[in-house]
Amino acid sequence: MNTCKKIATTGFLTQNFNSKKNNMVFNKTNNVCCLELQNMAKNQCLGKSKWPKINNVNAWMLSAETATFMKWGGLGMVASELPENFNKTYLKQNHKISIITPMYLGNTGKKSASFNGTIYKGAQNNEVNTECIITIDVPFMDEKQNLTNYQVKIYKAFFNGVDYIFLHNERFFSINPHKENPSTQDGCYVRNNNDINEVERFAFFSKAVYLLLEECIQNKIKNLETPNILIANDWHIGALTGLCKYATIVQTHKNLIDKHTADIICNTPIIHIAHHLGYQGWDYPNTARLLNSLYETNAHMVYKNAKAIKNSNPRTPNTLIVFDCYNQASVSFHLADRVVTVSKNYLQEVSSELGLGLDFRDILKIRKDHRTFYGIVNGYDKNLISPNEKKIEHINEYFEGFDFKVFDENSLKNKLNNKKECIKLLSKLATNPEYKQKVLPLTDLFDFEDISALVKKADKIPFICATSRLVEQKGYDIAAKAIIQFIKNNLNKGLEAPIFVMGGAGDMDLYKELQNLKVEVAKIDKKAAKRIFVFRGYRDEFAYAVQLAADFYLMPSRFEPCGLTQMEAMAKGALPIATSTGGLVDTINDCIDGFRTEVFFAKGIRVYGSNLMAQKFKNNVNAYAHTLAKALNYFYNARSELNLMTQNAIKKDFGWNVQGGSVYKYYKLFTTGAL
Repeated sequence: MNTCKKIATTGFLTQNFNSKKNNMVFNKTNNVCCLELQNMAKNQCLGKSKWPKINNVNAWMLSAETATFMKWGGLGMVASELPENFNKTYLKQNHKISIITPMYLGNTGKKSASFNGTIYKGAQNNEVNTECIITIDVPFMDEKQNLTNYQVKIYKAFFNGVDYIFLHNERFFSINPHKENPSTQDGCYVRNNNDINEVERFAFFSKAVYLLLEECIQNKIKNLETPNILIANDWHIGALTGLCKYATIVQTHKNLIDKHTADIICNTPIIHIAHHLGYQGWDYPNTARLLNSLYETNAHMVYKNAKAIKNSNPRTPNTLIVFDCYNQASVSFHLADRVVTVSKNYLQEVSSELGLGLDFRDILKIRKDHRTFYGIVNGYDKNLISPNEKKIEHINEYFEGFDFKVFDENSLKNKLNNKKECIKLLSKLATNPEYKQKVLPLTDLFDFEDISALVKKADKIPFICATSRLVEQKGYDIAAKAIIQFIKNNLNKGLEAPIFVMGGAGDMDLYKELQNLKVEVAKIDKKAAKRIFVFRGYRDEFAYAVQLAADFYLMPSRFEPCGLTQMEAMAKGALPIATSTGGLVDTINDCIDGFRTEVFFAKGIRVYGSNLMAQKFKNNVNAYAHTLAKALNYFYNARSELNLMTQNAIKKDFGWNVQGGSVYKYYKLFTTGAL
């Protein structure tokens, strides 16, 4: 039930207040409330607030995604796996993390979730029994600019060692798509049938969590403990940081919240986990409506005093907007108690390079220098990604009649068996349309050809794959140009041309570019082109089978904050061939367990490597082509050394709770505020 809240409009920001670029002027004032607001970002970035004493960690992981119930990318993996592994490691010592996430309902055509009685079935097909623990009202602007109370039911459940708190509201958390929803938006990012976009959805989620936190502190919920740490998983939760640090101050000075509640909220540390800075939660048209929804009649006061820490970027004088556009990431980068990004090298990149740090480079540089910004490499449960009997049995059953086999660093012979099986699978997909439709019904295949004759000499043929999303970040166009260079440079040298399997769900233009790769290679060498397989779509079984077979995995990323795909590939003995960016530098040791470029450029500027290498290669395509050729040279001419690298890669363990793993780093950060 929704009810309209009749209130005066005084204090609201006017519609289109941000339509013209105005220089922000923060007037000097003696008003204590305004001074607190103006100094908040500076105090937070410089770490002036004392970290509280925490004897028993009771953290809330706040996330729009979870790998358990709604996964779209790596941040969903972190949201599930960090709490699961932290609780396994520390629960006996009375430390725990709970997960707070929306209860998504509906069907996008690719993902579906339902709620029947007390059973919630998420988009990842996991089911959980829930208990409704409270219902709260969340004031938020409707489409007519009325501040309306939307009812949110709070459900509690337990899954895989973790307490889950689901927030249910059909208007905001429906994933039934709007008729004009962009084809690239899916899962929890759809523009839904109520015309709610992702930014509005997660701003509402943040406000609901803020009000839930108040209810907890005031002991209005029996089965939910008040957290002593809030973990904000990426930009989606930025609005909550602003509410905790700004709204609470104003409400305190206006006697709208009791001092006990306000003190706990203000002193509960917020740790913002930044994945990649390209995604920030922008919404220009709805800037005023969103800020009014969050701060209500205090919106104008908060906005006029939301002073950013001094920096050289004229686009970011205000913490709430970037260049006149509402920006949820900006709020957390300015106001969180600590910012963590998902690898050490990515921390260095975003705090030093404008092309990677974007509008927040200077802010993050200040944070790094004052030790409120850290890099912790994502963990990955090796049991989930290593070749295992249960998963491979499923692969064989799914594709019918194939014999993929389990292998490890001591049984690489089975790796060759899997290459042969995958050659047969590709050939069957090429020659049997009914079979293709059955096993890959939503996947487009471009001109697949029968290469079954190659099974007899599979050991002599490099097998190379890439099964990431078709997005600009992943650099498929860089790989395509490098492949063409390799084919040209090795024409008539008597080498067996590699098999390339490349594709994923995503952009049609990038798929066309991969199609063009096959066309261009055919002009050079028709036999080599026959071994190129490109596709658009995603099926986990197909990606898994291809990685089981591959000798190498292409990762020509333009940026990669941490990367999980290289970890998956290495566990399956597919050596990554990667650009030297972000977490790829932290996780791949060149010529030991994979290959990395000797230099890396962002926006034409050298970010990694020496000046000499930059002058030699000049751009990422040349650097990547050189690395591709180097990796293949090992395959053709130094197989024993390559086998040793493969063994090293398979043995490598990125587990959360291995000795010195990420769980222990997070524990130290939770309890001390530092690493």
